[in-house]
Amino acid sequence: MKFAICHELFEDWDWQRQCQFIADTGYTGIELAPFTLAERITDVPVQQRSTMRKQAEELGLQIIGMHWLLAKTDGLHISTAESAVREATAAYLVDLGNACADFGGSVMVFGSPAQRNLEPGLSRDQAFSNAASVFKTALPQLADRGVNICMEPLTTNETDFINTCAEAMTLIEMVDEPNFRLHQDVKAMLGAETEPLPSLITTYAPHVGHFHVNDTNLLGPGMGETNFEPIFEALLKSKYNGWVSVEVFDYSPGCETIARDSMRYMQETLARIGR
Repeated sequence: MKFAICHELFEDWDWQRQCQFIADTGYTGIELAPFTLAERITDVPVQQRSTMRKQAEELGLQIIGMHWLLAKTDGLHISTAESAVREATAAYLVDLGNACADFGGSVMVFGSPAQRNLEPGLSRDQAFSNAASVFKTALPQLADRGVNICMEPLTTNETDFINTCAEAMTLIEMVDEPNFRLHQDVKAMLGAETEPLPSLITTYAPHVGHFHVNDTNLLGPGMGETNFEPIFEALLKSKYNGWVSVEVFDYSPGCETIARDSMRYMQETLARIGR
């Protein structure tokens, strides 16, 4: 099992320090949040992308990709009725995909709840059609760079559009591009789904391209009440070979404690299930 961590947890640290600590803690992947790097990803020069990739790789880390793709952006939205906004959004997803590939990554997690919420008066069917048009435009260009977009279902506390794995699959099937995959997130599934997580992992295994671990208390695995043994067992039995990436939302225990405790718990969990 390959473990990564989302780097916005270390936003106040310089890049070299982030990479050194993450590698020393036992992770082999690092997941970027573009808003921590610049207002727009196009403001990050290609040379800077190359330097960051080299610094990570020298410490045995891979930049696996990006999430929070549209966070802190203006004028972007996937389900809007405004065609010009959808076109701009598709173009920016291509910009993000090019940066992702430059960093050495292959995964882009589409969460961005504010940039997908239903507009007043817009039907759900039309929202699906609008969102599909955005991804149909962007994904073929990302395929040329070896980049996948993974659609993330989120809870109704975060968004009113695409809350379950089944709803995400509706959009994925409408788009029908091989590099449009499903993202599964433990916290989101616990908050939105009625089916047990191991069953969801098994059911959707052929479509899953990325996996986030966290808990409903917004901290890392092992820092809440969720038992990850059946979750990891289901991932292993389903032959999931992607990244398992720690994403937290409550930073109050401190980034070092969160990163270390999460890694220790995940390794202990694997040992308990004999892996």
